Amino acid sequence: MRIGEASRISGVSARSLRHYEAEGLIVPGRRGNGYRDYCPATVDRVLVIRSLLEAGLPVRLIRDVLPHLTAAPGATGGAVCAEFLHEVRSYRDRLAAHIAVLSERRAALDAYLLAHSPDGPVNAA
Repeated sequence: MRIGEASRISGVSARSLRHYEAEGLIVPGRRGNGYRDYCPATVDRVLVIRSLLEAGLPVRLIRDVLPHLTAAPGATGGAVCAEFLHEVRSYRDRLAAHIAVLSERRAALDAYLLAHSPDGPVNAA
C-alpha cells in the first residue's frame, strides 16, 4: 500500500512515516516508480512505534529495542526484554525526578505569589 493508505490505516501522518523511516525504525519497500510500499507488517510495526512514543519513550530506546519486540518468538527475547525493562524503568525514574523538580519549582512560585499578591496565588491547582 502507498503512504497515504498506510497513514490512514495506522493513524500516523505521512510525515511521521517518513520520519520513522529516516530514523531507521521502519523500512518500507519501494515500487518500480520509487514510491514507498507499506506491507501490513510494516503498518503493525508503526502501531508499536506509535504506542511506545505515546508512552514517552525516546526514539533512541525504541530504535534499540524494536527489532527484539517484533522478532519471532524465542529469538533471544529474555535478555533483551530484561534490558529493555531496565531501560524503561531508568527512563521512568529520570522522568519522575524531573517531575519532582518541576513540582518543587511550582510550589516555590505559588508561595511567592501568595506572599506578594493581595488576592493570593493566581490559577493555583
